[in-house]
Amino acid sequence: MNILIVDDHPIVRHGLRLLLETRGAAKRVGEAADAAEAMERLREGGWEVMVLDIDLPDRSGLEVLRDAKARWPTLPVLILSIHPENMLAVRLLKSGAAGYLNKDSAPAELVEAVRRVAAGGRYISAAMAQLLAEQIGTDPAREPHERLSEREYQVFRLLAAGTTVGAIAEQLHLSVNTVSTYRARVLEKLGAANNAELMRYAAERRLV
Repeated sequence: MNILIVDDHPIVRHGLRLLLETRGAAKRVGEAADAAEAMERLREGGWEVMVLDIDLPDRSGLEVLRDAKARWPTLPVLILSIHPENMLAVRLLKSGAAGYLNKDSAPAELVEAVRRVAAGGRYISAAMAQLLAEQIGTDPAREPHERLSEREYQVFRLLAAGTTVGAIAEQLHLSVNTVSTYRARVLEKLGAANNAELMRYAAERRLV
């Protein structure tokens, strides 16, 4: 398979390349260190799977996923992230990801996941399957953060991590006023009065 690996850590990309090549899963492996390079490599064409990290230095992997699926809707995207499944997996699958895998997973599981999504299937880990099972039949109103838009959720996570409005504006390439507007919406939707309450909300649900 022709596989594009998107991760900002060279040692991770190198390790994934060796794993996929030695296990016979890859014929051609491309690498990208950030969102801009990922989109540039995608434009080369010929990729059969993209393995994508979420935490990139210039833009969120969620945005890369959205843009990639808009331009190349048939391209399978496997998310490989350090974050546990309960943080982002469901949201990413709804956004078009073909699978979600935690970086703590065994190498054989990654190879299996790549092959499965390349064949047109979806890959869900045991932890992810349990999470989905728990959500069946639940009222989404019980979890207010599920009502946030993608951009609101991005801002929420950054605020909950202690990032200032100015720093968020710079990171997301938005104006300070725009970020402040998103912050106000997040506070309203989550019933929080300030950033400290957002931090507590996120910590209680292990969202950061």
